[in-house]
Amino acid sequence: MTTHVTYELERWSLDELYPGLDSPEVKQAYEELEGLVAAFEQLRPELVDSIETDAFFGLLERYEAMMRIAMRLVYYGELKFAEDTQDQKAQTFVASARERMAELDNRTMFFKLWWKALEDEPAERLLEASGDYHYWLEALRLEKPYTLSEAEEKVVNIKNVNGPLALVTLYDTITNRYVFKLEIDGEVREMTRGELSVFVRSPDPALRAAAYQELYRVFEQDLPILGQLYQYRARDWRSEYVGMRGHSSPIAVRNLANDVSDEVVNTLLETCRANTSLFHRFFRLKATWLGVDRLRRYDIYAPVVKTEKEYSFAQAVEMVLTSMNHFDGRVAELAQRVLDERHLDGEVRKGKRSGAFCATVEPALTPYVLQSYQGRPDDVATLAHELGHAIHSLLASHHTALTQQASLPLAETASTFSEMLLIDHLLELDPDPEVQRDLLFRQMDDAYATIMRQAYFAIFEREAHDRIQAGASLEELNDIYFANLQEQFGDSLDLSEDFQIEWSVVPHFYHFPFYVYAYAFGQLLVLSLYEQYRQEGDAFKPRYIDILAAGGSASPEQVLKKAGIEIASSAFWQGGFDVIGRALEELEALELPTEPA
Repeated sequence: MTTHVTYELERWSLDELYPGLDSPEVKQAYEELEGLVAAFEQLRPELVDSIETDAFFGLLERYEAMMRIAMRLVYYGELKFAEDTQDQKAQTFVASARERMAELDNRTMFFKLWWKALEDEPAERLLEASGDYHYWLEALRLEKPYTLSEAEEKVVNIKNVNGPLALVTLYDTITNRYVFKLEIDGEVREMTRGELSVFVRSPDPALRAAAYQELYRVFEQDLPILGQLYQYRARDWRSEYVGMRGHSSPIAVRNLANDVSDEVVNTLLETCRANTSLFHRFFRLKATWLGVDRLRRYDIYAPVVKTEKEYSFAQAVEMVLTSMNHFDGRVAELAQRVLDERHLDGEVRKGKRSGAFCATVEPALTPYVLQSYQGRPDDVATLAHELGHAIHSLLASHHTALTQQASLPLAETASTFSEMLLIDHLLELDPDPEVQRDLLFRQMDDAYATIMRQAYFAIFEREAHDRIQAGASLEELNDIYFANLQEQFGDSLDLSEDFQIEWSVVPHFYHFPFYVYAYAFGQLLVLSLYEQYRQEGDAFKPRYIDILAAGGSASPEQVLKKAGIEIASSAFWQGGFDVIGRALEELEALELPTEPA
């Protein structure tokens, strides 16, 4: 691995996709796609029970070829929009691409509908000869009971483009143009949400509170609109999936897409609920370290030391790549590929989509990573996290475009594991007791944010979707969310009422209903895997690499079973909390400084 290159913050290059929104290459791609779709439509008569396995495999290859071009076009628009959510050309391109893809899906839908309706005996014969497409085909057949007629499916596709997807675009456009104002050292500064979020970890308690209050002040101004968008999103989700398709509940839709049973998800969420006292202990411990009787909700991410280290982007890259290299040089090289190919956008810009993500377009392309890097330790961890996602995709890039990407429950494995590698590296790198203490507390902060917070997000979503169907008002949604927070925190901190609108600032609720439990799933899984790594060392690595290399070529249960993990067992999930419990005991054993931070 070469790390002598000094990396600087820059906007990513999307040239490997297309040189411009209105470039001839985009037009040519659409023309090529049209040709492939038209040719595929002519193959409909070949879809009979007795189709030869070679002919069937050829159909799959042609279908995948269409999907690769389609995903390049769609992601190009989405990535351009993420660069600047106020760019009207990008918005138009995204809307047009989505509409065209819905048309493509409608014209080729006959293939998937035929496959789902096929009797078991011919389906088994074809599955045996389907190679790497096997699990994609298998997962499609899980949808058989919830599939509509071809005419109905086509109407739903068109509805989704101009309905829920349009609502999500509207949410992004509205919320990413927000400007937040915060007084710092007597000067009022204007900033993006990403810049504002830095201050929720400020050593200054007044500044922490002010940052949260400003976030909710700005969102509350549009709350009637944002609330309507969410209500329509939830109603549409239920209307289609429960009302029309017959799923048992709104969350069951996501569970089926993840190929994880309702029982496994319920076990996960209930185990999280049963372990809230761990984090209550942590919040009380942190209050002691901060020299206060009790934390406020504003204080849960407060640093326990007053010194706040900052890292240049070049330093962050060096630390992340070095931590990965200590684990396995191949892993570090894959992460470095993202940087070398200029597939990372780390600049802070107005209008840029908030948060961070890694986008896997198709196996032939290195994934694209977006974050707004501001030099905080959190930003370094985010860099490790998103590059972990890229590593996961690259290790699985030998699969087809239909089986490369892991399902959501496994999608957070490499990202969270990469963060833990970074933390261990930083603990070795800097012997300063304050730095060590800060890192250990941050690990617990992150465990709360990734496990308990996300689990309770999912619990809120379950109730919100049910109550919206029953006619819940905006005020009732606030009440539901606040009651959710009260259960989550108990009497471990002071909870102010401004947090009752926090649900409106969570993009996942709008973008991907019920996505959030994947974070808790992934974190608890990785805690178990990382414990194995610490105990086994090099012997563990092949098993871990195999999990990542599987991508989406098998169900989460199958992938993890090969690694000796049974996700249906509550004992497995409890094992993750036991690791957290031991980490908490280490913190409780630390000697308090003579003067609290």
